[in-house]
Amino acid sequence: MSVRVRFAPSPTGYLHIGGARTALYCHLYAKAKGGSFVLRIEDTDLERSKKEYEDAMIEDLKWCGLENHEGPVKGGDYGPYRQSERLDLYKSLAQQLVDEGKAYPCFLTDEELEELTEKAKAEKNSPHHYHDKYRDLDPAEAKKRVEAGETHVIRFKNPRKKYTFTDIVRGEVTFPEDMVGDFVIMRSNGMPVYNFCCVIDDWKMEMTHVMRAEEHLNNTVRQLMIYEAFGVKPPEFAHCSLLVGEDRQKLSKRHGATSVVQYKDQKYLPQALMNYLCLLGWSHPDEKDIFDLDEIAPIFDLSRFTKAPALYDIEKLKHFNGEHMRRLSPDDLLSYLKPTLPSDHPFHTQSEGWQKDCVGFFKEKINIPAELPEHLEVLFSTEPQRGEAVDEVKGWETTAAIQEYIKTEVSKLAESGAEFITVDQFNDWTNHCKKELKIKGKFLFKGMRLALTGMAEGPDLKVVIPLTPMSVMKARHGL
Repeated sequence: MSVRVRFAPSPTGYLHIGGARTALYCHLYAKAKGGSFVLRIEDTDLERSKKEYEDAMIEDLKWCGLENHEGPVKGGDYGPYRQSERLDLYKSLAQQLVDEGKAYPCFLTDEELEELTEKAKAEKNSPHHYHDKYRDLDPAEAKKRVEAGETHVIRFKNPRKKYTFTDIVRGEVTFPEDMVGDFVIMRSNGMPVYNFCCVIDDWKMEMTHVMRAEEHLNNTVRQLMIYEAFGVKPPEFAHCSLLVGEDRQKLSKRHGATSVVQYKDQKYLPQALMNYLCLLGWSHPDEKDIFDLDEIAPIFDLSRFTKAPALYDIEKLKHFNGEHMRRLSPDDLLSYLKPTLPSDHPFHTQSEGWQKDCVGFFKEKINIPAELPEHLEVLFSTEPQRGEAVDEVKGWETTAAIQEYIKTEVSKLAESGAEFITVDQFNDWTNHCKKELKIKGKFLFKGMRLALTGMAEGPDLKVVIPLTPMSVMKARHGL
């Protein structure tokens, strides 16, 4: 059978970084094996599920470059792909388990459940061991009560034995006999619970592999029981490492942006985000850090998953974004960075050739678009910097002489109609200060910088000065 994998989010919020990583692994494995990547929407939580979240998730997956082969929009041979449209299937299969004596109607009221929970606490036991009151109720009596309209759930009849399976990431995993009790598979409102419909869908959609976060590991014991009850071979499982923040706790909003749309809005490159997420739980066979998905798909192998929790470091993500940004062509780099600047930024008034030269230079100094405006200050700011370093350079007698000379030269150039200072002109000015004014070393170079930019430190003047508009130079010298 060809590989079939799925990403099955609940549309109760925006696409989480952890979900994007799972979708990425599914996408890569399907591509590596020539299989199918399926998108399934698990929307049985009617109160919290929203169509707007489903639509946003689909758009975010596209932005990430993770196109699915089958799903609620694309369709396919195994649909429908929304769980809310598969309810009749779940109900009929739950009833099949009841008819076979593998599940049963449970009539415990909310009050009784609360009492049992309190009893479990008092006896320091798990509450699920107290929920099997109706496990051995005569099926005919149970059926009569159901037909009479009595409120009930359907519980799965736990076989009460150990379960062992081999996880691709975790190795052999054994669940003890008393880990879970008789768990609910259908709620009193007729809606299936996650562990039940997840199994039904993975079975009926013929999933060969299930990749998901480590937090789902404990769900697997319930799912193995259900597979066994239907006589179905489970798919292979791979429970990927937990994503944690700097405090080594599970990644959450307190650690910063955790949804894909936030990075999309901050203008991160999708290929950078996917590259970084890929390495949070998986390692490249050649130990490469920077790569595109097209490069990695042919060699993606489930054996290279790692068990240890993966530290999600936004600063490291910024580095990855910078590396991918620097891979862009001059045209693509300009198309990427230009729209991120405010519409009234003076950058937009310059020629396209100038803009390409500008971003080509500053791409080495930034990792994300939000860092660009601060760096552009050296080209457009007309306000001198303040601080000890500036005051020190201003205090040198040689600086005043440099400033007076530069002001005269800028004035001459401006009157000639020049729009920029050339490298040759800058070199001539530097040589004049060195030979005629007898200024050398740091007094020359720092004095020149202060006179031309108003700053005591900064990037290479031979690049910065030819990029600085003459209008800015004139303003800096009061011309």
